[in-house]
Amino acid sequence: MAIMTIKSIAARAFLACAVALFVLWFGMDAARAAIPIQHWIQPSGAQVWLVESPSIPMLDVQIDFDAGSRRDPATQAGLADVTALMAGKGVAASGGLPALDENQLGEAWADLGASFGASAGMDRMGFGLRTLTDPALLPQAVALAARELGEPAWPEAVWQRERQRLSAAIAESRTRPGTVAALAFAKAVYGDHPYGYETTPESLARIQIADMKAFYATHIQPCRARVSLVGAVTRAQADALVAQLLARLPQPGACAALPPVPEVAPLAAGREIRIPMQAAQAQVLIGQPGYKRDDPAFFALLVGNHILGGGGFSSRLMSELREQRGLTYGVSSSFDPGRHAGAFTIGLQTRPDQAGEAVRLARQVLAGFVADGPSAAELQAAKDNLIGGFALRLDSNRKLLGNVANIAWNGLPLDYLEHWNEHVAAVTAADIRAAFQRVLQPDRMVTVIVGATP
Repeated sequence: MAIMTIKSIAARAFLACAVALFVLWFGMDAARAAIPIQHWIQPSGAQVWLVESPSIPMLDVQIDFDAGSRRDPATQAGLADVTALMAGKGVAASGGLPALDENQLGEAWADLGASFGASAGMDRMGFGLRTLTDPALLPQAVALAARELGEPAWPEAVWQRERQRLSAAIAESRTRPGTVAALAFAKAVYGDHPYGYETTPESLARIQIADMKAFYATHIQPCRARVSLVGAVTRAQADALVAQLLARLPQPGACAALPPVPEVAPLAAGREIRIPMQAAQAQVLIGQPGYKRDDPAFFALLVGNHILGGGGFSSRLMSELREQRGLTYGVSSSFDPGRHAGAFTIGLQTRPDQAGEAVRLARQVLAGFVADGPSAAELQAAKDNLIGGFALRLDSNRKLLGNVANIAWNGLPLDYLEHWNEHVAAVTAADIRAAFQRVLQPDRMVTVIVGATP
């Protein structure tokens, strides 16, 4: 055990050094060179995207499945999240290999100086592996990840414990104004769409281990996998590695189509929701369903939102509400595009007695931007900022992996990153105005105010 501990410490120290060196190397190189992304499909149906990065002996892998919360049954909100959680709570015995409980599994990963884990978002469930490519470590890390991915133990006692913990955390979160506002906003914006489902102690009580197993078996299959890799491996090595990672999953061949998920319904009318709550600051959220990730005006909406409220202190909302009137320390706007129309949101905090004035002004700024678009100076400043900061989107192995996984998940061109700056530079004020007028209706937005005086 002492030998394993020394090896683990050395491996983790080397990994930290490798990450630091990669940041320095890639931050300089990414801004001036194209990023060659390879793509192929394995016989199992798994799709693979690879960026070879031989300079640093490490590997990052992300495996994504169409198994996010949009696949939750209405009565079992949270199923995708807890399935991802419980998939990492141990592995079953198989093929002469002993079972590992959650503590033994954690120790095994620590001894390898590597990590593996799962999480679920609205659209996808993802599994991430990070390891050194040292020949003494990589095969062990891949083998352990394959076991964890393909043979979860699903321990009943651990689920009972985790369900109690999650239920207590949910109850505690409902005492916070920010959580109360976010839940009310999601319900009002998404209605009955799965994007708006709320995980509650009651919905968790309806989830059993059998439900997780069934959800996992249906959605976590090789033919549904989109695998992204960045690191010091060749295409041949990556192909063999991916095959091994997925080998312990059921192999059904061609995947049956998953049931369609309805689109998010547009809002028919504006609505204001006031929730009384004792709080030093009023929480304000304003918004509506926005756009899907495959919208052809993606770059116009990206640049436009940077100008409106996504660009920090340079944004129009920040200028009007904070700099000129002192109504808030911070205000921002964002889009959350996914497989369906994710929410457009303006968010701010303000003194309770100022909430009405802050809401009025935020709506006024939004309406003016939708009607008239940006000024020439605002547009140029946003382009300069976005293009100048592009290298920071790629200055680490993990960030690059996230971008490759974004290309994989959304079916974007392999040269998407190479031409990102060109797409930003090509956006015009007319493009932004047309896109915002098509996507947003300022008079049909939800406004949630928590903690303000009447």
